[in-house]
Amino acid sequence: MKISVIGCGYLGAVHAASMAKLGHDVVAVDVDPVKIERLAAGDAPFFEPGLPEILAEAIASGRIRFTTDMAAVAGSRVHFLAVGTPQGPTGAADLTYVDAAVAGLVPHLSDGDFVVGKSTVPVGTAARLAASVSESVPGATLVWNPEFLREGFAVQDTISPDRLVYGVPSGAAGDAAVAALDEVYATTLADGTPRLVVDLATAELVKVSANAFLATKISFINAMAEIAEVVGADVTALADAIGHDERIGRKFLNAGLGFGGGCLPKDIRAFQARATELGVGESLDFLADVDAINLRRRAHVVTLAQELLEGAVAGKRVGVLGLAFKPNSDDVRDSPALDIAARLVELGATVSAYDPQANGTAARIRPELTYVDSADAAVRDADLVLVLTEWNEFRTLDPARVAGLVARPVVVDGRNCLDRDAWTAAGFTVRGMGR
Repeated sequence: MKISVIGCGYLGAVHAASMAKLGHDVVAVDVDPVKIERLAAGDAPFFEPGLPEILAEAIASGRIRFTTDMAAVAGSRVHFLAVGTPQGPTGAADLTYVDAAVAGLVPHLSDGDFVVGKSTVPVGTAARLAASVSESVPGATLVWNPEFLREGFAVQDTISPDRLVYGVPSGAAGDAAVAALDEVYATTLADGTPRLVVDLATAELVKVSANAFLATKISFINAMAEIAEVVGADVTALADAIGHDERIGRKFLNAGLGFGGGCLPKDIRAFQARATELGVGESLDFLADVDAINLRRRAHVVTLAQELLEGAVAGKRVGVLGLAFKPNSDDVRDSPALDIAARLVELGATVSAYDPQANGTAARIRPELTYVDSADAAVRDADLVLVLTEWNEFRTLDPARVAGLVARPVVVDGRNCLDRDAWTAAGFTVRGMGR
């Protein structure tokens, strides 16, 4: 099929390259000429495993092109909206880019075209945009097809997702939209991916409710970690035990610094804001506690660092391992790791920080940190080591070798990812989260 993708940020770039991988002819549009130039040269503007390979393949095949000219979408049958919906000053989602994308797209639509929303938006947005599209081009149809990408696995989650959700109108227009999306995802459906066809409002709610649930699960185990530390329990063993209950499951029950990134924090706040606008704010009051628990974890690590440095943080050397909000990503948006490192600098510590991919993105936001190019350089002569992102490179560090580099063998395992026994045997004082 001929497909257009509007927006070439994280979501859009991955989606465009993945659609080309599935065999479609794709034109990808963005207002940022620098981003377009990089993508056209096969240079992904962010780190995502697998993206450089499928991007290079798509460019070599001629199945993808990048442009700043919205008119280039004319002739495509399906148009994906993949622009950002950042958090606004009130916590609500800022729909400026979504509205601008639709306004720019409408003049180039034809009868029989489908506008397919991928962006995460407040419930009710799709119905409003659908009316705008149909008023301008009566034969065009707007539908919603939410994304469920995990950073670090985004290519896999696009090409082989765990489910496909189509939010479509009723009647013949909805049937035609389902047929068109089935054609887009023919390879994925042939592999057995479940497909759910729902109304527009349900499709919008699927993404934000999924993120709200995952955020709640993470904050729940971090709340248990707070209790475990007081009573001397081990939250990891606790998570293992309750995770055997199939109603609960073990995934997302890893106590640590909490969640960050460009999705969960903003999505739960936007969800709360939208519920309040709808007059049912009390239904999501619990998400304020979820958010508060999550943010409290960062303060807890700073307090723990102060304790391990015997109250004297100023002038001490702290080695920070990890700055991205999760491994296999260079994303530092709302990153707990970067926030903790910056707080320690504010307290007077000399922080040497290293992340395998996020040094550059972190430096643009927090230039006051000292960035080094290896884990060894980060921990050398450190009075305290903090492991704040669970990169495999840090999981597999040789504690005996690290002990020979630091000034004091003290480590905070902020992600409970280290072999405690091995580090203790190497002479380290090890403090984990809820352990």
